[in-house]
Amino acid sequence: MTRLSVNINKIATLRNARGGNVPDLLKVAIDCERFGAQGITIHPRPDERHIRYQDVIDLKPLVKTEFNIEGYPNKKFIDLVLSIKPEQVTLVPDPPGALTSNAGWDTVKNQSFLKEIIQDFKNAGIRSSIFVDTNPENITHAAKTETDRVELYTEPYAANYHINRDIAVKPFTEASRIAIENGLELNAGHDLDLDNLNFFMTNVKNLTEVSIGHALISDALYFGLENTIQMYLRQLK
Repeated sequence: MTRLSVNINKIATLRNARGGNVPDLLKVAIDCERFGAQGITIHPRPDERHIRYQDVIDLKPLVKTEFNIEGYPNKKFIDLVLSIKPEQVTLVPDPPGALTSNAGWDTVKNQSFLKEIIQDFKNAGIRSSIFVDTNPENITHAAKTETDRVELYTEPYAANYHINRDIAVKPFTEASRIAIENGLELNAGHDLDLDNLNFFMTNVKNLTEVSIGHALISDALYFGLENTIQMYLRQLK
């Protein structure tokens, strides 16, 4: 079964909007796990506009499933990950001012850069994943960095799902095949939701994990957090 990691960035955004500690990010993370989530994902950005670096430190002893830290690998981020030692680090190429992760790595251009960083994470016992698009070259060169996984950037699939879902999913089905041929495990994330998740999971083989935040937290406003997590888990069966 494909595992569900809940991205809780949006909870931190809501908390930071008013200051204080409402909603309580740490309690939400614990509750997500209690309600069935098989992982917690966070993305501490340099401006700390949602997840703060202190949140990462505070979450470490509380997360009992899989802790996945996303981010651009500058020195501060690398030092944080090496000190926390999460189960997984997901490397994304977005610059400091980006609103959200909206592109995959050019792994041809950045192969040496990524390989050196990934080796440091491997030495610390941390699984690595690289955020990529469906370009076969980027997947095959991701394997040359010795990363454990790639995470497919799924916004193009989501954007075209209601136009023609068979055409929308085809590049991802092919990307999955190439990842498997190159010995890579497969994650996916970005704009997956209750409408498009099951079709994606059914057509993209050997999908190990999905990371979902914005849609899931938005759905929780209507359905409640516990019910929403269970609804997403049912889509993954």
